[in-house]
Amino acid sequence: MRLFKLHYILFSCALALLGCDKRNESTIEDLSKLETPKEKIITFVTLNSPNTYYVNGDNDFAGLEYDLAKLFVKDLNQYQEYQGVQLKLIVEKHIDQILPSVLSGKADIAAADITITEARKKRFNFTIPYQDIQQEVIFNREITTKPPKSIKDLIDHQITIPAGTSFAERLTQLKQKNPNLIWNEINHLDSEQLLLAVANGEIEFSIADSHLIANLQNHHPNLGVAFAIGEPEKIGWAFSKQGDPQLLEKANKFFTKIKNDGTLRNLIDRYHGNSKRLNPLDIKTFLSRINTLLPKYAHLFKQAQEITGIDWRLLAAISYQESHWNTFNTSPTGVRGLMMLTEDTADRMGVSDRLDPKQSIPAGAKYINLMLESIPSRIPEPDRTYMSLASYNIGYAHVEDARVLAQRLKLNPDSWADVKKTLVMLNNPKYYVNAKYGYCGCGQPVIFVESIRSYYNILLSNQPSYTPNNYNFKVAKAEQLEIID
Repeated sequence: MRLFKLHYILFSCALALLGCDKRNESTIEDLSKLETPKEKIITFVTLNSPNTYYVNGDNDFAGLEYDLAKLFVKDLNQYQEYQGVQLKLIVEKHIDQILPSVLSGKADIAAADITITEARKKRFNFTIPYQDIQQEVIFNREITTKPPKSIKDLIDHQITIPAGTSFAERLTQLKQKNPNLIWNEINHLDSEQLLLAVANGEIEFSIADSHLIANLQNHHPNLGVAFAIGEPEKIGWAFSKQGDPQLLEKANKFFTKIKNDGTLRNLIDRYHGNSKRLNPLDIKTFLSRINTLLPKYAHLFKQAQEITGIDWRLLAAISYQESHWNTFNTSPTGVRGLMMLTEDTADRMGVSDRLDPKQSIPAGAKYINLMLESIPSRIPEPDRTYMSLASYNIGYAHVEDARVLAQRLKLNPDSWADVKKTLVMLNNPKYYVNAKYGYCGCGQPVIFVESIRSYYNILLSNQPSYTPNNYNFKVAKAEQLEIID
């Protein structure tokens, strides 16, 4: 069985887990059962949230902070004094519990989207920053007809923020010049819950970090950004000032290394790289068509999953990007149908009528498998799937040119975050004259892949996974069909 594990931010899943997951005060692994010595355990504290740690659509643990914690503990094992250390992850219910867990010695490291502020630096040690964010004021587009343009416009309005966050620090600074500015700090509620309240019209304004807002807007297109507050801020891991100084030193070395070798860039792209691809109208239309058009074809996408092993929701996302689920769609270049197959592709896949969804959907799915087989197997998921989608759109030859160019530029040819940069460079004669397959208008496949990532993410939160009875895939073999550029 082959299911592509695309680790996307999944807001609805994370929100459900925040409300009912019994792991809210627990660990991923109960290391005491392993009788691991206490000094061999590195304890992280985090949140169950879209930006930190959650359970994805494949029931796997995911999240940027979770992935970073795993990589760090693995990296620690190269040092003699830390050999054999293991990860313990405490998942607290609310943001205002995170830093106290470090102060009390319950956890060694806070990895929960913690903003580095001057006030916090007096009480904690921080790693070098690994992500930049911007605080932004959020409103409901459907209710607030005249969005505020500055902090002065928020005076006499309701601003609601979660307690224990850096937002209060920023507002306190702004209050010095705007003494009539007031706000409510709510205990035991997090930013995503308050943003949902804004989307539902329950509160007027809130403040949140830009990367969280961008992801939630893919599920709630009525969330609007009014303006940014202050200068951009930085995120880092927090340590107790009484903690192990060597551990902090090793964490800084770790972040320096993953910044230099591209690992950090790749991880951030995996979780946030596509979050701003769709505009609110795109999302609103897609959410509507999930209810009106998708039910007509869902069974065919599921049948195609049985044939190929590709998640039916990924196939549906590809089809929507291609045709918006309009089976009669035809482009000026002659590609047609739900999967927008070319005439040559249809002939080679045995399709007699490209407008017939029963033929086009499985043919498109098999062709994606062909593209996947063309991508070197050493490339990890989800990057391998992203490159196969780009190949589906533009042909593998140009993707390979982009990978070669990435290597020449000392980027990572096995990372989609780097390859998508070099793809768009293939329309520049400085680069395409030395490319094996020459010029490519390769901005198109990048948009194609990033849009599919966004649509798939939304489908993960709207549509259940599919596991057929008597699961027995008849996987399409790449060697049986010719790859078409």
